[in-house]
Amino acid sequence: MPPIEVGAPRAIGAVSAEIARKSGADINPPAAAVPASATAAPSAAANAKPAVATNATLDPGEAPINTDRVAQIRKAVESGNYPLVPARIADAMIAAGMFLRSGNA
Repeated sequence: MPPIEVGAPRAIGAVSAEIARKSGADINPPAAAVPASATAAPSAAANAKPAVATNATLDPGEAPINTDRVAQIRKAVESGNYPLVPARIADAMIAAGMFLRSGNA
């Protein structure tokens, strides 16, 4: 098997469809070969939100956050009255990472 040679890295940018279709096209075309539309700033139409039909049954609604409890815990942490156990925090973070990697999430 021949050795694999890797060349110098090149910047990757938008490619014009015309340039991509040409057989044997230069990988880094001169600036004159790139249409102005490929380098121009996005237009207002490109920044507009796409028209997507939404369904109310798929809306998850508000997140179930008890803001009063969050404020109570925040106040306890700030005053030093909330028991922070680093080992339990680390265990929970490791368990969450394992749960996310298992595909059950």
